[in-house]
Order: sequence, then structure tokens, then C-alpha cells
Amino acid sequence: MIIGLTGGNAAGKGEVARVLESGGFERFSLSDGVREELRSRGLAPSRDAMIEEGRRLRREHGPDVLARRVAARFTQGMNQVVDSIRNPEEGAYLRTLHDFHLVAVEAPLAVRFERARTRARPGDPVDLDVFSEAERRELGSDDPAAQQLVATIAGADFTVHNDGDLAVLGDHVRAMFRDAAARATRPGWDEYFMRIAEVVASRSSCAKRRAAAVVVKDKRVISTGYNGTPRGTRNCSEGGCPRCLSLAPSGSGLGDCLCSHAEENAIVQAAYHGVSLAGATVYSTFSPCLICTKMIINAGIAEVVFRSAYPLPEAATDLFAQAGVKARKV
Repeated sequence: MIIGLTGGNAAGKGEVARVLESGGFERFSLSDGVREELRSRGLAPSRDAMIEEGRRLRREHGPDVLARRVAARFTQGMNQVVDSIRNPEEGAYLRTLHDFHLVAVEAPLAVRFERARTRARPGDPVDLDVFSEAERRELGSDDPAAQQLVATIAGADFTVHNDGDLAVLGDHVRAMFRDAAARATRPGWDEYFMRIAEVVASRSSCAKRRAAAVVVKDKRVISTGYNGTPRGTRNCSEGGCPRCLSLAPSGSGLGDCLCSHAEENAIVQAAYHGVSLAGATVYSTFSPCLICTKMIINAGIAEVVFRSAYPLPEAATDLFAQAGVKARKV
């Protein structure tokens, strides 16, 4: 899960981030990237300098640059909280990642001013009118590289109100987290096993195409195979199969191909290790050829799920129908 935090100055985004960090989230702030840029140039990170430097970075590298840089530091499999999202393109980029939720942290203007005055960061206004005017400039702009808080907050999935003490804020954050966790998504079984097949296909050495098959029974992978030359022989891409390296038209000259197909290898691997495929499902990145169709039927496989159609006659489809093997494209 990735939780992004947006909101006005001194709304309490840092406190929300600390609650999540204490619960196991990795913590990041887009403002840290701006501070690093200023330090590298020998400049003090005052409020005005931070705003102008953020604008410069977005203008020169794209309005989502700070989000892209932060996302590159995420640890896969961990939850992340990202503070200081101030431009809608930053949130839009993070939303392309898995299970992102944008949270607006809100508090009354007078409360936020008192917090800002108490923490006394360099460049923070010491007068309420000046504080209010500085915030007005951050709410929106015709410059797409500027801070756009109104547009950013409008895209929030959750709102956390922070007008009380820290204990109350913690309760609000934990309630928000539970709601966000309830929206978590994960792939269905077809997508799950097809993704595994796509990883298996990356092992293929075939010069024509990379294909893979994953055989599943009771939602458990029991065999895998990818296309390539036989065990112990020279790989196709290294010259092991002249037919593939000749750029022969798809579906032609198959009798001269020295590569074993993905389904063929998955079935042979199961036989090699003494694993029964009766009643199993095979997930293939391409629909099976006629030879593999016959092997699938004779191995007792009950269902074939494939991603892309292979350019061969309909005889394979007819055989599956006769044998009672279900075949479907996802």
C-alpha cells in the first residue's frame, strides 16, 4: 500500500506520517528531495526557496519528477507513506502504482498558523495575514509546475481531520488505514498464474518468440515449461535452431524446428519428475499448437487458458472440443 499525504501548511501531514511509520510504513517526503537539491547548491531551505526550487524541478524534469524520484527508493513488498504531495501530477504518478491512496490532512487556518508559529521553521510567516497570503499562492496557479493544492486535494481518497490532540489524530489515522486496507486489490487466479507464466517465458532462449506454460492443480503450480532447444544442446538464440534463426514465417516449417514448445516442456518435465497432470489446468502465453494439443489431451489436462492466439489451423480447437478439454482466452 502507498499512502500519499497532501494538505495545507502545518496541517499535520508529518504527524500522520509518523503514526504510519510507527506501524511499519516506509516514510518518504517529496519535500526532502527539494531540500537535497537546495543543499547541493549551497542554499538554505527556507519556505520561499523550497517553493521556488520545487517549481524549478517540475518545470525542468516534469511535474511528477519528485514522485518518480521517491518511488525509485521504495522497498518492494513494504507499505509506504509519501508526505508533501502538492501537485496533482505527483499524485497521478503514484496512482499508477499498486494500491495508492491519497489522503488530505485538514485543520482550521488559525490552528495551522499557531502550529507553524510554534515550530518556527526558517521562512515561516509570523503573522496570520502573511501566513494566509502565502497559502493562497500555493492553492493554485496557471503554471503547471507550481504548487496546486486545491486540485491535488480534490483528488483525495480520504480526509483526515487534525483539529484535536495527537491521540485523536492517531485514532483518525488508524481508522483511515483500516478503510484503505479494505480496498486493497490483488490479482484473480487467472491473472496470477498468467503473470507467473510471463516470468517463466523470460527464461526462453528461442529467437522467434518467448512462450511459457504453467500447469496448475488445486491452485498450486506443479510444472512449468518454456520453449527452447532440448536439454544439453545449444540454445536456439546461439544458433541451435536454424529454422528459428532463418525468420521463417510463423506456423511454417515446424517440422524443421528443433525447439520444444512450452506446453511440451511442461508436460515432459512433469513426467521426468513423476508428477501426474490429470485434471490440471495449463496456463499458456500462446494457444497450443496441434502437437501440444494432442499431448495436453493425452496427459489428462482438463483446461487450457491462454493469452494470445497462435497462427495455426482450427484442428487444435476441434480436438479440444472432442476430448472435452475446456479452452479459453484471457
